[in-house]
Amino acid sequence: MLITNLLVANRGEIARRVFRTCRELGIATTAVHSDPDAGAPHVREADAAVRLPGAAPVDTYLRGDLIVRAALAAGADAVHPGYGFLSEDADFARAVLDAGLRWIGPPPEAIAAMGSKTAAKRLMAEAGVPVLGALAEPVEADLPVLVKAAAGGGGRGMRVVRTLAELPGELAAARAEAAKAFGSDEVFCERYLPSGRHVEVQLLADAHGTVWAVGDRDCSLQRRHQKVIEEAPAPGLPAELRAALHEAAVGAARAIGYVGAGTAEFLLAEDGRFYFLEMNTRLQVEHPVTEAVTGLDLVALQLAVAEGEKLPDAPPAPTGCAIEARLYAEDPAQGWQPATGTLHAIELTVPHEEFTGRGVRLDSGVTGGSEITPHYDAMLAKVVVWAPTRPAAARRLADALARARIHGPATNRELLVRALRHPAFLAERLHTGFLAEHAADLTAPDGKDTARAALAAALADAAHRRGALPPGWRNLPSQPQVKRYRAADGAELEVRYRLTRDGLRADDHPGTSLLTAAAEQVVLREGTLRRTYRVARYGDRVYVDTPDGGTAFTALPRFPDPAAHRDPGALLAPMPGTVVRTTAAVGDTVTAGQPLLVLEAMKMEHRVTAPADGTLVELRAAPGQQVDLGTLLAVVQPAAHPA
Repeated sequence: MLITNLLVANRGEIARRVFRTCRELGIATTAVHSDPDAGAPHVREADAAVRLPGAAPVDTYLRGDLIVRAALAAGADAVHPGYGFLSEDADFARAVLDAGLRWIGPPPEAIAAMGSKTAAKRLMAEAGVPVLGALAEPVEADLPVLVKAAAGGGGRGMRVVRTLAELPGELAAARAEAAKAFGSDEVFCERYLPSGRHVEVQLLADAHGTVWAVGDRDCSLQRRHQKVIEEAPAPGLPAELRAALHEAAVGAARAIGYVGAGTAEFLLAEDGRFYFLEMNTRLQVEHPVTEAVTGLDLVALQLAVAEGEKLPDAPPAPTGCAIEARLYAEDPAQGWQPATGTLHAIELTVPHEEFTGRGVRLDSGVTGGSEITPHYDAMLAKVVVWAPTRPAAARRLADALARARIHGPATNRELLVRALRHPAFLAERLHTGFLAEHAADLTAPDGKDTARAALAAALADAAHRRGALPPGWRNLPSQPQVKRYRAADGAELEVRYRLTRDGLRADDHPGTSLLTAAAEQVVLREGTLRRTYRVARYGDRVYVDTPDGGTAFTALPRFPDPAAHRDPGALLAPMPGTVVRTTAAVGDTVTAGQPLLVLEAMKMEHRVTAPADGTLVELRAAPGQQVDLGTLLAVVQPAAHPA
């Protein structure tokens, strides 16, 4: 029986992705939404939407009872879980089926079998699949070890422990985080392979006994154990190793009677041996790279399998290379600190398609005007490219990202571009510690001509206030124009220029001439080189874009406000969030960089550390407290240094 109305029990880009396929198949769509998501793109694009009262995931997208009720109220006959939230919850899958709805996913029994990583490892070992065994009592020889949550993924509840002294505290923290995220505080330890590769196999199985290994992917570039750049096929694998990985993945699926889309994840050691990590019983975030190299629509195939169709005997062979970059609202140079606020614009300026196509593809849960809140994951979008070869794909993706117009909270765009152009990436020297190993290269000051971008911003501002400026616009030479800006790294710039009968005179840019200046575009000639700068303003925020990337500024008043300075020992909330726990007390002697408390924002925990050596004299934060950006959390009285 065909599906007629599909509810997606999710939000953001995966909801939009599923809706896209539904529109092509003629299936009506129903969205669910929390209160902060009431105006979100996935809600606007659905045929119907049902409100889930509240903001926090635990009150909304994790309420299976409300979602089943929403599906019935909207007349849906099937539920697609997307990824994250309840997508791997066997009880939710049973509730959907018990309500007479079709579940777009594997049987609840298969979800349950893979729901605990420890139980899954035992099951896979019995099936002859290589596994990294759990360590009951780690000893010195086992170090370093990785603490992992048994019931979830996405980096939650995961910690690398390098000394036995750290282990008890990290186990306790992992248990607390896992319990909050997944409803289970079960954690375990396994050997940590810092130079291993994360390789996975896309699976698709029908109810008639056919199991496909739909190619493989490399997902080794990660931060905080979350994927950042993924590609298909996994590069540099010998044919025998690739075949063995596919065989192990298919064996894992058959061992649990799997039906639907899923992914078997493996850790590939330097010596060429591989170990089963886990099986994700859902569609993966990175599924677009597999679609790009095979030409398949995996969502359409999920729906076809749920409708009882039989798959062909084998999937199409992959061709070319596809790479995906996850664009996050976070600042890699500041410890991956998440960023919130209004996303004024997010545009790819190269030809692209949404959700389909073998060129450049954008899968996004946000649009210009979207509000980025601390309630959900920091991912804004995925940019995916296909090309005949891996070097061509990397070049094309780096260029698409560099040229994109992204105006709003800080993002990891610059890190992505640098990673894709890094010699080690292009040489296929991939491992899960790649971003940490090359952090200095990937997060160093970008070297852009920030001062000249600020000059373009000032000229665009003048044009905005006075109309377009001709090259010979005249001003009194005794009255230079002055504009002050603060760059993203905190540096302050003062721009001084004159526009006279003889052209532009900029104090810091001899040899630069103005060709045209309008409110949204400035063209400068620097010697023999002509450069175009696109400028956008949103209040006091100014964004200057070139083909090399974007530069963000805050326009400052001409004269600094002496009241703007604050006590250097004051510790302000770096983001909106919830205080999870405090790790120091008033009166404690603390050292610079020592964690004082932990905030949760965007599904991740973030340590807030002492700004200097000294004494903690105030602690205004308490567990469970909601704080806004800039809230005073604590005050450290700096230690007196001997003369």
